[in-house]
Amino acid sequence: MGKGKEWQPEWRKFQDRITGISTLQLTSYTGHSHHFYFTENGWYDEGRKLLFCSDRNNKTDLFSICIETGVITQLTDHDKTYEGLSPCLHPDETRVYFRKDQQIIELDLNTLKEKVIYEELSSWLGGNLNCTADGKYLITCKREDLSDKVYTDLGNGYIGHRALMEARPKSQIIKISLETNEVTVVYQEDNFITHINTSPTKKELITFCHEGPWNLVDHRIWVLNIESLDVWKIRERKEEDEMIGHEYWYQDGETIGYHGFRQDRTGFFGKIKYDHTEEEEVEFNFVNWHAFSNDFSKIVVDGRAPLKNIIIWYKNEDGFSKPKVLCEHRCSFHVQKVHAHPRFTPDGKKLLYTSDRNGYANLYLVDVPDDANELPDYV
Repeated sequence: MGKGKEWQPEWRKFQDRITGISTLQLTSYTGHSHHFYFTENGWYDEGRKLLFCSDRNNKTDLFSICIETGVITQLTDHDKTYEGLSPCLHPDETRVYFRKDQQIIELDLNTLKEKVIYEELSSWLGGNLNCTADGKYLITCKREDLSDKVYTDLGNGYIGHRALMEARPKSQIIKISLETNEVTVVYQEDNFITHINTSPTKKELITFCHEGPWNLVDHRIWVLNIESLDVWKIRERKEEDEMIGHEYWYQDGETIGYHGFRQDRTGFFGKIKYDHTEEEEVEFNFVNWHAFSNDFSKIVVDGRAPLKNIIIWYKNEDGFSKPKVLCEHRCSFHVQKVHAHPRFTPDGKKLLYTSDRNGYANLYLVDVPDDANELPDYV
C-alpha cells in the first residue's frame, strides 16, 4: 500500500439512458472519488492522464488514472481522511500542489517526491490553491479562525455560511514564490475571502470572492492585479437580491464565466471580460448548481433537484441552440465531495463530472456531440 501502488482498471462503459450518449465511468470504489474543483484542470501528459482525489483505505489521497489503459496510480500516502486537499496542477504539468493540514506541499508527478513549500504557523485557516500563468507563484488565501465564535461545517451543507460572512474574519491573499518560497501578502481586508482563481494566460490577474449567501454578500466577484495591487468589482448586481457566483476563467484568460439567479429566481449563465467588456448572458427556467464553458461555444449547467440532468447549449449564428439534455447525472450534491462540478476537457470533446448515483462519488467522462441536433431538447 502507498505511493506508486497501481489499482487495476475499474472503468465501465455504458450508454446514457436518456440520450444514448457514450459514457465512461472511470472509477468504481466503495469510497468517494472526485475530480478537482471545477475551476481546476486535472489533465496532464498531453491529456493521457487525469488527477483526482479518492477516499481509499479510510484515507484521502491523490491519484492519477491513465485514460488509455484505465490503470490508477496512487500518488500520495496519507494517514487520515481530509475534507479536501485543494489540489492544483502547475502549468508545466509536472507538479501538483495540495494542502495537508497547515502545510502546502509540492508533489513531483514523475518521482512522487514531496516538498513542503509553506506552513501556516498561526491558527489561520487556508483556502484553495492556484498557480499563476507563468508558473512562478502559487496563490492562496487564508482567514482568521473564528471557530470559537461561529460554528461552521461548510463542506457538508454550508453550515455557518451566513454567520461567517457576517463575522467578517480578517483575510489575506498571499503569493508564494515557487523558486524561493518567499511569501508576500498581496491583499487583505476584513471579509470572508475564498475562491482564488488565477488567469491561465495573464500572470498578473486573479479573481477572488467575498464569500457568503450570494444574495446577501456586498459584492461577489473581484479581480486583483497582483503586480499593481489594483482591485475592482466585476459584474455588479443589476437588481436587488440578484445572485451571482461560481466564477471561473475561460481558456483565453481574459473572460470570466459565472452563473446566477435573477430576483425572481430565473436562472442565467454569463460571461464578461476582466475589463468589463463583452458581457453576455442567457436565461433558463430551472435551478442549477454550476455552469462551465471553455470559450462560450458550448455551455453546460448541472440541474438541481428535481432536475437531475446536465443541460448543454451550443453557440450558433442566431445566438444559442435550445437547451439540450447531454446526460443524466443523478448527483445528490449532499456534500462537496459529491458535487457534479461538470468541466469540459481542454479540447471540448468530452465532459468530466462526479456523481454519487450509486451511493459513492465516482468520475464519469461523457462524449460531447459536435452537433446540437444529436441531443434531445430540454423541456
